[in-house]
Amino acid sequence: MSLAERLHANETIITAWSGVPDALTVEILAGQGFDAVTLDMQHGGHNEDSVLRSLAPVLRANKHAIVRVPVGRFDMASRALDFGAEAVIAPMVNSVEDAQRFAAAMKYPPLGERSWGPTFAAPRAGSKDPVKWLRESNARTVSFAMVETHAAVAALDGILSTPGIDGIFVGPGDFSIAWSKGETINGTLEGMMETVAAIAKRTRAAGKHAAIYVTDPKIAGRFVEMGFQLLATGSEHQLISAGAAGLLADLRKSLG
Repeated sequence: MSLAERLHANETIITAWSGVPDALTVEILAGQGFDAVTLDMQHGGHNEDSVLRSLAPVLRANKHAIVRVPVGRFDMASRALDFGAEAVIAPMVNSVEDAQRFAAAMKYPPLGERSWGPTFAAPRAGSKDPVKWLRESNARTVSFAMVETHAAVAALDGILSTPGIDGIFVGPGDFSIAWSKGETINGTLEGMMETVAAIAKRTRAAGKHAAIYVTDPKIAGRFVEMGFQLLATGSEHQLISAGAAGLLADLRKSLG
């Protein structure tokens, strides 16, 4: 099943988060138990070349391929899809105009303005019928607009009603900065949880998908109860740190 189909079926999808721009590292990450791998171009080190090369091992591992583009790089959203990504996350979508520009890059006419050219995507998906690919692409690709500011929350209804926007992705780190007026960075800040839950509820009520970055795995279940379906976590830094800590603890315990 495609990512879009699984989200429509209300499955909970867990995606790893890759910031290391190396296809071999991504191949190892894709071999783990995550449902998907997200390549981060905003704060991670991924660039156009690493996205092009790193999507291949993700797709070979039969994992869903997601890309977060840099702020305002809606042109890269189209390129990520042409490289083989199923979904794109666009950060700092703070207005209906931002949402419209993002949607236009994600969807083929008449819904959007995406240019034709799935040079890598179609072969990587095993598609040999360009007309079928064209007709199915708008439904298959998933556009997540990030909500992480007060302006985005104020514009949420307009963003949700923008044709071509498939979901909302909450960035809890930036949201906590906005919520606390720049005094703290805390993705689990209790004071903002009611608003975070309201975002998920409004998103699902609009028939769209809700996603969030999980900074503390212990509260993942709480996010699912709110209505979030796509949970992002597990960067290379986190996984290496956790794995090394566990391994060394066992080793030192054995040594007495």
